[in-house]
Amino acid sequence: MAHIVILGAGAGGTPAAYELREVLGKQHKITLINATETFQFIPSNPWVALGWRKREEISFNLRPCLQNKGIGFIALPAERIDAESSRIHLANGESVDYDYLIIATGPRLAYDLIEGSGPNGGHTQSICTVDHACKAYEGYEHFLKDPGQVVVGAFQGASCFGAAYEYALAMDTDLCRRKLRSMVPITYVSPEPYIGHLGLGGVGDSKEMLEAEMLHRHIKWICNAKTTKVEAGKMYVEEYNEFGEKICDHILAFKYSMMLPPFRGVASVAKVAGLCDPNGFVLVDQYQRSPKYRNIFSAGVCVAIPPVEQTPVPIGTPKTGYMIESMVTAIVHNIRDELEGQPAVNTGTWNNICLTDFGDTGAAFVALPQVQPRNLTWSKKGKWVHLAKIAFEKYFMRKIKTGSSEPIYEKYMLKALGINCLDK
Repeated sequence: MAHIVILGAGAGGTPAAYELREVLGKQHKITLINATETFQFIPSNPWVALGWRKREEISFNLRPCLQNKGIGFIALPAERIDAESSRIHLANGESVDYDYLIIATGPRLAYDLIEGSGPNGGHTQSICTVDHACKAYEGYEHFLKDPGQVVVGAFQGASCFGAAYEYALAMDTDLCRRKLRSMVPITYVSPEPYIGHLGLGGVGDSKEMLEAEMLHRHIKWICNAKTTKVEAGKMYVEEYNEFGEKICDHILAFKYSMMLPPFRGVASVAKVAGLCDPNGFVLVDQYQRSPKYRNIFSAGVCVAIPPVEQTPVPIGTPKTGYMIESMVTAIVHNIRDELEGQPAVNTGTWNNICLTDFGDTGAAFVALPQVQPRNLTWSKKGKWVHLAKIAFEKYFMRKIKTGSSEPIYEKYMLKALGINCLDK
């Protein structure tokens, strides 16, 4: 009997546990390790930060769901991975041995790289966790009593730009509903070289589409932006041109700010010799396996993927749900094949699907694959995107609660978007 351990209970780790149990049956042991007992649906955090969702609507205790599937669960932080001995040391001093390890921790939110940033001791809010989103809503409620300038966007090294656009545009919708928009100048600040780049070099007409949306909503922007520090009510931003030359210094006043952080690898993973790149992201081959440690696989935001192109200000590459789902399925089938004495041959499809909700409408972007040139590039805008994200939230929450391993993107999402051409 093999013991497969999964580190991280997010959108990659939890489905991996369910899919492993379905594919392997009951003859192998599966254990999920996570710092807390809670599963949280990260894509709904922008709604939480605006008061459109409550914590209990997008998070729940995961232990009963895993127990129903015969999956072990340890709700403790992993302090250290001894990859040579195939052992994980936990925060309480205990350890867990494994035959295979799947790393799906997500990123470390590296607010420490920008002085004065972040929700814990800094001056900017975050929507990266449900705790951050709840704190952002508390700040937003206070802001609504005395509204003023807002700065929303992402710091250099960030990668999930769709969430930054989503929050800026949904905030515009919320303020209009409250009849306060005329009192709130909004500036979008991003290391992207242009609006709609999305960390992907653009997707279809994403540049024109998002620029038009920002102009229509009177949102100003600064791209190729490097934030040097944040003080109470002030953000210091350097703007660069396409050649990487600084062209302007900005001091942006604000009464409220939400900025996405740079992403880095979590400490317990990044410290393993030969496992990660310099930023702490796990190096994997085409089979999602570590080139150095043959019994370690990885999926999700913690995986090292190079930028799709060089930009004047550094940015990361987004890893969205379809890509993560594909990585997980490849890993599960590779572990099964190895346990049956067969070589690992399954590979993920690094494709990108993004639903960006604006509160009253939205935009969907599809890049197959995410690196140009692409087999398919597709983008659409409409109220249906807002409704599609609500449906996706409800479906995915049900999927995790019931322990389903159903592949939502392959089976439902692409069909719903009317896309029949897949890059396999």
